[in-house]
Amino acid sequence: MDADADIDVHMDAVDAFDWNRTLREQWEFHWNHQIRARLTGLTDDEYFWSPVPASWSVRPRGTSTAPLQVGAGDFTIDYAFPEPVPAPFTTIAWRLGHVVAGVLAMRNATHFGAPAASYETWEYAGSAATALDQLEAQLAIWLAGVSGLDKAALRVPVGAKEPYPDTPMADLVLHVNRELIHHLSEVCLLRDLYPHTRHTMNGATR
Repeated sequence: MDADADIDVHMDAVDAFDWNRTLREQWEFHWNHQIRARLTGLTDDEYFWSPVPASWSVRPRGTSTAPLQVGAGDFTIDYAFPEPVPAPFTTIAWRLGHVVAGVLAMRNATHFGAPAASYETWEYAGSAATALDQLEAQLAIWLAGVSGLDKAALRVPVGAKEPYPDTPMADLVLHVNRELIHHLSEVCLLRDLYPHTRHTMNGATR
């Protein structure tokens, strides 16, 4: 086989490769085998638990002392711009709110025709169960949208509503995968920490 034929065979293999499946499986494998089961049974006490003073969280409207409190419903998420240095520690509620609204819902609206969403207009969950329902719903929209992207669509620039408008859509999918793996792993770590720091001594919870 000559060099040109070798190149043709290689290019045929590249063209036949299912890039969409590979991008989706990076996240779906992690969700199905690592994360989903670890979120089962999340309680409201875990959801709102603040392991250090002055953590950022999701709170009933009007009860936050953060520089900004944004959200459209009965609960708001703590916020500041610019972000303080060092950044405040954040609760499970805050991290899930960030993932649902900022990582997923805003992208679903921009790229897949879902209702408009922003940090300011999102109705943040007042319970762990509601937060997990929101997460599942936004993940389903995102994955359905990504599933419909062919090779050409994965190469299309993401556009002006993203911070790096010339970035191809495939790079955004990888970025969202990283954000999901990163923040939901943090949620799992906080769940692991919770029973080791919340114990009863002389009848008092510490």
